[in-house]
Amino acid sequence: MHIHQITIHGFKSYKDQTVIEPFSPKHNVVVGRNGSGKSNFFWAIRFVLGDAYSSMTRETRQSLLHEGTGPATLSAYVEVTFDNSDLRFPTGKEEVILRRTIGLKKDEYSLDKKSITKSEVVNLLESAGFSRANPYYIVPQGRITKLTNDKDSDRLELLKDVAGTKVYEERRGESLKIMEDTEMKRQSIDDLLESVNERIETLESEKQELKEFQELDRDRRCLEYSIFLKEQVEVNEQLEELEEQHRAEIDGSSRLQLSISEREELINQHEMDMRDLHQQTEINLIEKNSLENDIDALVRSKTILELTLNDMRSEQSGNVIERRKLVGERETLDKQIADSTQKLEELRPQFEGIAQKDTRCREELLQSEEELSALKEKQGRSAYFRTKSDRDQWLDKEISDLEGALTATEGEIRDLTSKVDETKTQLENATADQQKCAEDRTTLNSRLQGSERQFIQLRSQRTQLEEQRKTLWREDAKHSTSMDPLRTEAKTAERTFFSMMDRATTSGLKALKRVTSQLRLEQYVYGPLFELFDLDPVFYKAVEVIVGNSLFHVVVEDDTVASKLIEIMTREHCGRLTFMPLTRLKHKETEMPKSDDAVPMLEHLSYSEKYEKAFLQVFGKAIICPNLEVASAYARLNQLNAVTMDGDRADRKGALTGGFVDTKKSRLEAAVAYKNSVSKLAQAEARANEIKIETELVGQELTKCKDQLEQLESKRRSVQTQMEHLSVKVSSCSAQVSQLAKVLAQQNESLAALQQQLKSQQSRLALYRAERKMPLSNTLSPEEFKRLDELTETVASLKDTSVQARGQRIHLESKIKQIEIELNTKLQRRLDDVITKLNSSSDDGSNGGGLADKEGELHSIEKQLREAQKKLEDCDTKLLEISRALEERSQALEQASAAKMQDFQQIERQQRHLEKYSSKKAVLLKRKEECNRMIRELGVLPEEAFEKYRNIQSRQLEKMLRKVNEGLKKYGHVNKKAYEQYNNFTKQRDALLRRKTELDKASKAIADLVKSLDQRKDEAIQRTFKQVAKNFMQVWEKLVPNGRGELIMLRRVDGDLADDDNEDEASNEGSMIDNYTGVAISVSFNSKTDEGLRMPQLSGGQKSLVALALIFAIQQCDPAPFYLFDEIDAALDAQYRTAVANMIHELSENAQFITTTFRPELLVHANKFYGVTFSNKVSKIQVISADECLKFIQDEQPQ
Repeated sequence: MHIHQITIHGFKSYKDQTVIEPFSPKHNVVVGRNGSGKSNFFWAIRFVLGDAYSSMTRETRQSLLHEGTGPATLSAYVEVTFDNSDLRFPTGKEEVILRRTIGLKKDEYSLDKKSITKSEVVNLLESAGFSRANPYYIVPQGRITKLTNDKDSDRLELLKDVAGTKVYEERRGESLKIMEDTEMKRQSIDDLLESVNERIETLESEKQELKEFQELDRDRRCLEYSIFLKEQVEVNEQLEELEEQHRAEIDGSSRLQLSISEREELINQHEMDMRDLHQQTEINLIEKNSLENDIDALVRSKTILELTLNDMRSEQSGNVIERRKLVGERETLDKQIADSTQKLEELRPQFEGIAQKDTRCREELLQSEEELSALKEKQGRSAYFRTKSDRDQWLDKEISDLEGALTATEGEIRDLTSKVDETKTQLENATADQQKCAEDRTTLNSRLQGSERQFIQLRSQRTQLEEQRKTLWREDAKHSTSMDPLRTEAKTAERTFFSMMDRATTSGLKALKRVTSQLRLEQYVYGPLFELFDLDPVFYKAVEVIVGNSLFHVVVEDDTVASKLIEIMTREHCGRLTFMPLTRLKHKETEMPKSDDAVPMLEHLSYSEKYEKAFLQVFGKAIICPNLEVASAYARLNQLNAVTMDGDRADRKGALTGGFVDTKKSRLEAAVAYKNSVSKLAQAEARANEIKIETELVGQELTKCKDQLEQLESKRRSVQTQMEHLSVKVSSCSAQVSQLAKVLAQQNESLAALQQQLKSQQSRLALYRAERKMPLSNTLSPEEFKRLDELTETVASLKDTSVQARGQRIHLESKIKQIEIELNTKLQRRLDDVITKLNSSSDDGSNGGGLADKEGELHSIEKQLREAQKKLEDCDTKLLEISRALEERSQALEQASAAKMQDFQQIERQQRHLEKYSSKKAVLLKRKEECNRMIRELGVLPEEAFEKYRNIQSRQLEKMLRKVNEGLKKYGHVNKKAYEQYNNFTKQRDALLRRKTELDKASKAIADLVKSLDQRKDEAIQRTFKQVAKNFMQVWEKLVPNGRGELIMLRRVDGDLADDDNEDEASNEGSMIDNYTGVAISVSFNSKTDEGLRMPQLSGGQKSLVALALIFAIQQCDPAPFYLFDEIDAALDAQYRTAVANMIHELSENAQFITTTFRPELLVHANKFYGVTFSNKVSKIQVISADECLKFIQDEQPQ
């Protein structure tokens, strides 16, 4: 192990953090000018290792902090890093960092960055070989000089320190102190023994007198005991008689208490019944007032409706007559329109046939006339043209003109045909629109009628909803009235219930629901135990005795839920609760006795299987028995908790509990009452909320119904408006259809004329073309003449037929036009007017429907009025019955209260008797206690006291007692405690003798210890001296090969000083250390045989060499892992510095050396060199080379 690295910060002249490069494990040399900080470097190491600066004042701490320019240094530290590869430090690490930090108010150590105490540092260093008894592994400046100036006695003290005799001396001093204390105690014991023996002699003379006194006193005590015993027996007999009377009175009082309890229950029941009856009275009065208000409202509504109906009936009587006329007129018009339509349907086929016949005749006539005209023109054309060419030229011109006319006619036909098609399309569209409008009007009429029916239904629904809302309002008023008593009852039950438990549990139960809701654990927290079961009230006492405080334990799903609840309740300071996690509850199966007189308590509890573990935990080992004797037997045999119906309990551990149970303070009854009242209130509140919700829903339905009525009314008006518009549109469409039919007929006639003209032109064109091909002739051919005759006859016949057909056509056309005009302009318009009036009268008819509605509403109001009157009668009947019941309950309450007062008066009388009993009993008990006290004060009695005076009367006993007391007066001065004092002093004497023997033994043991310590101290000093002397001789031979050195122990013999050579002749008695006076040193430098020189005979350099040799010798006795030498060669002569350097080099093979020097000899064998510089009051240290170090030493040597 060696010092690996040192870090200094703020210590003395080292202001900045100075990290010194790792040291060599062998010899390291540090050089620097005086005042540069070399010694401060060594002081820094000593500061950490603790051999300096062990206890410091504030001024000392301040002196260790760097003082210079710049900010003040508030703290400093020195950190030494040890190479612990050999594990001399028992830390288990190859490197150990030891730091000491100091400030004005702190002084701290740390090991491997962890804080430790100074004592731990000292123990750690000693375990690594740094002995406090041999601190010479550090040799600061001045220590060599001190050793050279030490006297022989100082060197002896040094030898004692090295040998560790301080420990022996400390223990020897402690032992001598103990011996001194022991001797003082022995002297005190001797004094006490002398006084005790004197007192024992005095008491022996008082014993005989005390014996005579005791005989008389024994008789006195026997007599007093007999007297007190007889008095005690008399008192006991009186107490028994008094107790018998008291028991009889208690039985009567118990019966009275039971009677009072029953009467109180009866009174409470009567009061509850009366409260219920008063509540029912209030509810019925509210209902009665509501019914009376409803009846008044219904009567007013009925009166208004009756007046409205009278007005509506008188108004409707005129509307009905007019409507009947309109209906009759509509039927007539419908019939006329149907007849006219039928005539039109009959005439149109005839007209179409005649028209077709007329058209064919005219076409044939025109064609025949054209052909006839052509033949005639041909017959007379020879008169106009001389040659064929002239004729053909004219024909060509005519053919050309005809062809042009033919083309124009065909164009007109095409245009007219497209117009006809367009008109047909318009006519079809107009007809479709007319039909659609008619259908829409029919649809709207149907919708209007449906709206009327829906309107009536909605009004009926509105009336029902309004009545339903009124009913709900009445029911809500009833519930509001009944809620106040329930709230009062719940608050009273809650106050009673929570008053029966401690404040922490009360706060916890009150906060449980809020905390559960806050954590959203409602489905995992099941509630207190009392909320989770039901049972018959006859078992309340038994169950309450078993359940105890578990009644308020809260059942939860698992321990996670319980932990969360406890955490919140702890943080918010809201009470304490005990939780029962179902997952953690383990119940050991218990075998229950199969007997009729031992029933498991769980059989009488009603609870959910989900909570079975919790109930098994609480009631699993509980049974109900008929009496305490049976319960005790089962509890002892089956290891169960047995309880009776009266609440007496036999515990499985043997304890019996019983007595009076005040049912008024039953926590279970209070819990059940609280649970029931809360349940009733919750049900009432739930019903009230349901009523409010139903009222809101009915209100919403009513609003919706009214909205639907308004929407329906708006739709009716819209439909009526649409029907009016459709009627106008139907008339317009009819006129348009008629107009388009006329246009279409005209276009067809024009088209037929054009087609006939086209055929005529085509026929003439064919004739002209045929004639052009024929030669010019003055006459016609026979065939042409024949054809001419035929055509003449045909034309005449066709003209007659055409005239006849045209006449029939004109007749039918005029007839059809007349019917259409009659139908469209007169009948249809009148029908539309009638329908419009009927529709408007249907609105008035809706008034008729309104009349029916009003009549229905009147019937409904009359029905409601009858029902309200019936309910009012029923309400009056109920009020009368309630009044009678109240009277009966009041009488019963008065009777029960009177009986209760009688019981209370009787109890007061018994109370007075009880006070008398208490005073009598107190007097008797006081007498009894006085007798007992007197008997106890008599102390231990002889056996004859119990039988000797049993049959003697009390008076005779008193006479005998007076006689004995007279005899005792002679012994008034006797020491009554002579025997006791004699025994006490004898025991005290024996204890003192034993203590003296123990002190003698302890004193001898301590003397032996002192002797052993002296012997061991002598051995240690002798052993150390021999080892140091041997090492000194060896070291001296190495430093001065031609010389000889030795250590001489000086001792005192018979007052004279003698050398250690004469030790064998000295006396061996006593401690040899006391004979030692010092250690002398004898050395020679040039001879091994000459007598050596003593220290005063040596020069300064020789003395320094001797001191160094002594230090080396001491160090070899207890080798350290490293050594610090500060300028040890300063006073040596040149010839010995080399020898010292060689020795350090030899020793550095097994230990680390860090030295400072101004001489070159130590540099020869050094392994690493460091230079210290000083600038601006700050020291710095850095690694330098051997040459730089040598140059520095040479520069520092005086010229």
